[in-house]
Amino acid sequence: MANNKDFKVKNGIQPTVYHEGLGTVVSGSVGYSLSAASYDSVSFSVTSQETSPTGLFFKSDGLKVYIVGLDFATVFQYSLSTAWDTSTASYDSVSFSVSSQDTIPTGLSFKSDGTKMYVVGNLGVDINEYNLSTAWDISTASYSQNFSVSSQETAPYDVTFKTDGTKMYICGLAGDEINEYNLSTAWDISTASASQVFSVSAQEGNPRSLFFKSDGTKLFLSGTDNDSVYLYNLSTAWDISTASYDTSFSVTSQDTLPTGIYIKPDGTKMYVTGYASDAIYQYSTVLNTASLNLSTGSVFDLTPTSDVQVTLSNPADSGTVSQATLLLTGGAVNTYDVAGATYDSKSFDFSDYEPTLLYGGFFKPDGTKFFIIGTGTDKVQAFNLSTAWDISTVSAASEEFSPTQAGTEPISLSFKSDGTKMYVSSYGGLTVYQYSLSTAWDVSTATYDSKSFSYSSQTNAAYHFELSLDGTKLYVNTFGSSSPGPGFIFQYTLSTAWDISTASYGSVSLDLDASPAPALAAQCFSFTFSDDGTKLFNMAESSGDAKVFQYDLTSAWDISTATYAGDAYSYDITDGDQNDPTVFRLGDSGEKMYYGGTSDQTIYQFTIASAGTITYDSTLEWPSGTAPTSPAYGETDVLTFTTSDGGTTYQAVQAIDGAS
Repeated sequence: MANNKDFKVKNGIQPTVYHEGLGTVVSGSVGYSLSAASYDSVSFSVTSQETSPTGLFFKSDGLKVYIVGLDFATVFQYSLSTAWDTSTASYDSVSFSVSSQDTIPTGLSFKSDGTKMYVVGNLGVDINEYNLSTAWDISTASYSQNFSVSSQETAPYDVTFKTDGTKMYICGLAGDEINEYNLSTAWDISTASASQVFSVSAQEGNPRSLFFKSDGTKLFLSGTDNDSVYLYNLSTAWDISTASYDTSFSVTSQDTLPTGIYIKPDGTKMYVTGYASDAIYQYSTVLNTASLNLSTGSVFDLTPTSDVQVTLSNPADSGTVSQATLLLTGGAVNTYDVAGATYDSKSFDFSDYEPTLLYGGFFKPDGTKFFIIGTGTDKVQAFNLSTAWDISTVSAASEEFSPTQAGTEPISLSFKSDGTKMYVSSYGGLTVYQYSLSTAWDVSTATYDSKSFSYSSQTNAAYHFELSLDGTKLYVNTFGSSSPGPGFIFQYTLSTAWDISTASYGSVSLDLDASPAPALAAQCFSFTFSDDGTKLFNMAESSGDAKVFQYDLTSAWDISTATYAGDAYSYDITDGDQNDPTVFRLGDSGEKMYYGGTSDQTIYQFTIASAGTITYDSTLEWPSGTAPTSPAYGETDVLTFTTSDGGTTYQAVQAIDGAS
């Protein structure tokens, strides 16, 4: 019943008072959101210049980034070929020493036009100001003046300014607080005077860096007590006395001593540096929103594909009841999450069609057809799926083909993305053969192209092959007592896409059990890639112990750039038959996984997608005071919202829990 929306609409709460009918969900996004922050898996190491970075600042267009640190008392300058993408950063071979002013510089800031630079002197307990004759070029910097902050903070760590330069803020380790100063002349620190102070000790005992949203309504602080970034909201812009704590985000998985922090002006990216890992880490900080527009209807259907906050808009005027019913389904947010795989309790036994040795399988890209190959029948056989990607809905398509060129050992197959070419490999022949289909995806119309490719120069025993989605790459794995040994994948290039006869070996290979991957990874029966070629998954088995291992490719489809993702990304198969898993497929854009093989000729289906987190606007009041948990992937909850005060507050109820 979890996904039966018709049942829920008919038997749940019906459209009511204000505006009956199906309403419009308006999608949007909000930046500067720590609650939605996530690591981009993007970083840039600065260890060649500085092994204890403390301060961080970006040029306003995102094309330059600067750091300062404890090792060399020097500011270093980098360029980004793509704005705000730290993976494209490179050192400019430009630096500026501040050691004449302070040998323990910690914080770093710039005037908004890049003509002034400010560095915190932790030893001198002051802020040092520099002029840049060429904006944003620190090689043109010259010392101007300093300002002591010792009366407010004896261990200052970072400095930042109001966007117009009329206010300055520092944080420090002695007071665990933020100090605000007024500047009678903008950007001239000699005109600064202490104004007020705001304590952060309740959240952080070692504040290291601070950053304001460009309109002054949000304040971000990093600290090393909890390895986190903290968010405070200011009810009056730039007035720290009006700050109130909101939430935090841990960066401990990237750096256990976070120091510098910076946020892209539109609030979509956050950058953190620290001296545990000596790198700049990049995060996304966008909260996606889904607003139920009550002026358009009162029943809403939402299946989010990202973390999202639900809000409501345009209710009736105060005194009139407005009610909304939301059918909320857990959509796929994280795909290719093999480590989090769950068995769907769905399978199909192919033994009536391939009675003994099921070796290969392949899905049509839309999930409505599945093809098998095996050495019991020596045939390729096609099956229809009445529900796309649901293996339990398989029925025979009465389409088959005998690839006689592969002899009695056809073990793996693949297709061109449009279904007009088919490829079959032979175990004993160590060869891939190419066929043309006069009717796309109908294997009964296949004819041999008199084109093939032998990989016998690399191995004498292989189980499986794959083709890249553009048909320009071929991959073959070794198995068993083969030479050069089990657990190798060889990569070949096709000079003409989809023409297997143009394949050639470029000495590119991957050792699947190379440290830190476990030895079991070498027992690879089958492997496959994510649709974008940035992840490789290996299905391995030994003595009934079947596991899936993940490898990440920094360059798509290039296995020379593959590295083992770690044990946390592997999955131990416990459902279905774990012996001899020769068939291994991913499908539905990374939402499904399938495996099976020669032990019982059965294919088992798993879900490898997870749903996002749903949060709710603060105007929604729940009976227990706590919002319900987000629906799991594929589950549908029914929620109702009622207001009679024009939307100042809503009474929110979970009418039906899709998990029950």
